[in-house]
Amino acid sequence: MNYIFDLDGTICFKGKPVTRRIMDKLKELEQEGHQVIFASARPIRDLLPVIDQHFHSMTLIGGNGSLISKNGKIITSRAFSPVQIHAMKQMIEAYKASYLIDGEWNYAYTGDPEHPLRARVDPESLAEKVQLEDLERIVKILILDSADQEQIASEAEKLGLRVHRHQGEGIVDISPPGIDKWSAIQEVGIREKEYIAFGNDANDIEMFRHAKYNVMIGEHEELARYADTVIPLNEDCEQAIVNCLEKLASKDLVLK
Repeated sequence: MNYIFDLDGTICFKGKPVTRRIMDKLKELEQEGHQVIFASARPIRDLLPVIDQHFHSMTLIGGNGSLISKNGKIITSRAFSPVQIHAMKQMIEAYKASYLIDGEWNYAYTGDPEHPLRARVDPESLAEKVQLEDLERIVKILILDSADQEQIASEAEKLGLRVHRHQGEGIVDISPPGIDKWSAIQEVGIREKEYIAFGNDANDIEMFRHAKYNVMIGEHEELARYADTVIPLNEDCEQAIVNCLEKLASKDLVLK
């Protein structure tokens, strides 16, 4: 079976790397013949520092599906068109927005240096912070703050862009049209009902909609509609995730 994991808020907490307890369980899944894939909002650059090096050469989905990496190399990137980028730049200027904008590897950042997100951006200095004009292919836009976040989200949707509003963070997460984790899952050759998904937020909805079995971490009203199991986000969460994986793998519940 294919096991697909979101990272932040699912198996990776407070920006810290996935713990050894969970990583060891994921390695056990592999040893039992299952495939482990990470599918994160993080670009590949920021995904690598929070997972065990053992998985760096495996299939990795970043940027909410705009990036796919295999064998340590980005093999697929889905970028905004020049027309879409021009429109977004106009919005950024009009609403005095601060942002994190990702290319395939480098990034442009104008947010507060103390913003909680900043510590998770390129913590190992794998990339370069550049001017927006120097990013050749833009694959993801995060609007961190602006004069009107909801208006930016609405206008981006009118452009046909994929928009996620992250609970509690006030961030508008914008991807190219048709891009989500499910689109990338299909790109790597996995079909509907051929995987188990673990997630926690709005950007996991499409992934959940097409999975064989879903495990939601924490609370999210819309995502909960598709969850088969819910694990509370508390001090026992990590052990509950491990227990859930053991139960799924040992009983092969999703294959029946």
